[in-house]
Amino acid sequence: MRRIRVGAAQFEARDGDKSYNLGRIEELAGAARAQGAELVAFHECSITGYTFLETLSREALFELAEPVPGPSTEALVEIARRRGLTVAAGLVEREGDRLYNCYAVAAAEGLVARHRKLHEFIHPEITCGDSFTVFDHLDCRFGILTCYDNNLPENVRVTTMMGADIILMPHVTGCLPSPMPGRGTVDRAVWDNRELDPVRCRQEFDGPKGRGWILRWLPARAYENGVYAIYANVIGLDGGTIKPGGSMILDPFGEILNECRALGDEVVVATLDPAKLEVASGRSYIRARRPELYGKLVEPNPALSASKQPEVYWKKIREKATR
Repeated sequence: MRRIRVGAAQFEARDGDKSYNLGRIEELAGAARAQGAELVAFHECSITGYTFLETLSREALFELAEPVPGPSTEALVEIARRRGLTVAAGLVEREGDRLYNCYAVAAAEGLVARHRKLHEFIHPEITCGDSFTVFDHLDCRFGILTCYDNNLPENVRVTTMMGADIILMPHVTGCLPSPMPGRGTVDRAVWDNRELDPVRCRQEFDGPKGRGWILRWLPARAYENGVYAIYANVIGLDGGTIKPGGSMILDPFGEILNECRALGDEVVVATLDPAKLEVASGRSYIRARRPELYGKLVEPNPALSASKQPEVYWKKIREKATR
């Protein structure tokens, strides 16, 4: 890895409006480049919209989806070429009769990488990915894990062990129903009134519904593995729900280098220094592992037997993921 400047963006996406969302991606990519960024990351399904996917029929979902490479990733390549940096964004991918929650990385020379979300639950027609994603680009080694992929420590550990120094972590999360104290949804009126009463909106977003919850575990993923993390989240109205944004860039010590604080579209940029990787505690934790003791980690999951009843299994996974 070399020293590199990267960006993390947030914006209020429009459900199913690829043209609008790609326009916002281009505008914010330009703002990131103006701050010296060589790569900028956007949230999960930032091209298509996310939460509204759960309401779509199979036919509507297939109509929205597209192949990768395809029109939207070609548009990302053009944005990368015009704006002079690498752009990472998400969409629904179609391959044959299967759909995937896909996160694509595009540069001026073409599509660089693609990750299919490993733990997918927004719609029973969307298939889970079956492999980790690590790739070399800009003289750095990147990994990708989408949203719930990052909640399982094993996924971040494996991605790091495959050589990733920087992990892109696109999300659509926060302000979800949950039994945890202080968690829950945000009333749309709070978001709609944010200009007149920003304090109320900021209190909702910064508390345990949003930033407070993220800071329980996200810095730990960076710290325990000694990696840089680029967290990108949607802000505002998303599929009838309100999301808190808060995109941020964390270093291998789990410290926040920069984060979005605006109650609206924003991009922040930070410099990633390879020197921190050499002294990060997480790297020594990886060297100290004793794999001979970890057989339990690779035992089959009995719950997966429910995959014979995909609708039931999908419902259970989704309920657990919103807690």
